[in-house]
Amino acid sequence: MAFEGLSEKLSGVFKRLKSHGRLTEADVKASMKEIRMALLEADVSYKVVKDFVAKVSERCVGWDVLESLTPAQQIIKIVHEELIKLMGESNCKINFPPKPPCVVMMCGLQGSGKTTHAAKLAKYFKAQDKRPLLVACDIYRPAAIEQLKIVGEKAGVPVFEMGQTDPRKIVKAALAHAKDYGNDMVFIDTAGRLQIDEELMNELKDIKEIAQPSEIILVVDAMTGQEAVNVAKSFDEALHIDSVLLTKLDSDTRGGAALSVLAATGKPIKFVGTGEKLDNLEPFHPERMASRILGMGDVLSLIEKAQTAIDERDAQKLADKLKEGGFDFNDLLEQMRQIKKMGSIRSLIKMIPGANKISDDDIDERQLPRTEAIILSMTPAERAKPSIIDPKRKRRIAAGSGTRVEDVNRLIKQYEQMKDMMKKMGLTGSGKNGKGKKKRMPKLPPEFMQGMGGGM
Repeated sequence: MAFEGLSEKLSGVFKRLKSHGRLTEADVKASMKEIRMALLEADVSYKVVKDFVAKVSERCVGWDVLESLTPAQQIIKIVHEELIKLMGESNCKINFPPKPPCVVMMCGLQGSGKTTHAAKLAKYFKAQDKRPLLVACDIYRPAAIEQLKIVGEKAGVPVFEMGQTDPRKIVKAALAHAKDYGNDMVFIDTAGRLQIDEELMNELKDIKEIAQPSEIILVVDAMTGQEAVNVAKSFDEALHIDSVLLTKLDSDTRGGAALSVLAATGKPIKFVGTGEKLDNLEPFHPERMASRILGMGDVLSLIEKAQTAIDERDAQKLADKLKEGGFDFNDLLEQMRQIKKMGSIRSLIKMIPGANKISDDDIDERQLPRTEAIILSMTPAERAKPSIIDPKRKRRIAAGSGTRVEDVNRLIKQYEQMKDMMKKMGLTGSGKNGKGKKKRMPKLPPEFMQGMGGGM
């Protein structure tokens, strides 16, 4: 998970600070040394670390902090605020021109995930009622055009291609096509190289001159750490990029690139890739990311994921069923499938406040498929009325799902607990005629999501 190592080290620092009660300037300086080492081990740029620690230290040794009744909490608050500043204060939007189409030029080194993330962005904006067009301008990498066509089809977005023709001609023709067919967003997938070279940059400069893009997005692999910053600097010098999209943030346990890019280049991170699926794309919110780093969770992103993945009509059906006192294994199966749409259990848990105490070893991503297999091995009558599942039925269900009777018993117990919990939490009711009040997401304990991903 992103920032996992950094989060653990910072949690340790803050835990020791809290144990002191009242703090001295020496305590603060010792903590700053630990924070400096934690950031450097996370592969954050040395200059960025130096400036960050200096700013935090200056604020932390002040009279207001040291004489506070809760100095440790004050320091955590300062670190949180400075992390937000480091990453950009707030989410930056795509630069939309007054008149369509909005042309987005994707660039980056080969292997950074540029083609896939062009499709991810196109799908993201399609969900916002845009009419995107993907343009295949990578004529050098084997099967690059075919790859874009495949991901474009999965995203439900048309792909404009002219085979191995000069990319400059492709861009001209694509822009004309977009105007003719009413595409209000155009994503140009340019060619990457294994390393930055003059030929690559000259071609990209020509494409920029022809396309006049509203946004030039540099796609960078987050796992490259400080090298990502160097790549961003090189591309910015040549093309004057507008923003950065970090890929593989879900796999980057250090997070150095995310913490260094803005400070080192002046260019904001606008999106991050968080997995292999086309839905695994998030706008980059510095304040939310800072909260994740410090173990405060990210409830807003969790709610947004839920709103995107969960069908409102299905949610209302479940709400009505719960009001009537009904909740069976069919409903549980549907809820699990909705959760799967939101991403991995591991990524969802990290968004829950306090869930940083749950280690990855406690989370088994295979639990959901196993649970699904158990439910699907039940008869329709058993799913609708779990109370009829006796020992004989349990043995049959276990055999049919390739699990043990103990696993079936555990699932039935978890189902009963979930049913009780949902009753206790209640649902935000509707006003008269089903109108009036807004839906509210109850605060879920970390144990709830942990149970969904816990091993059998």
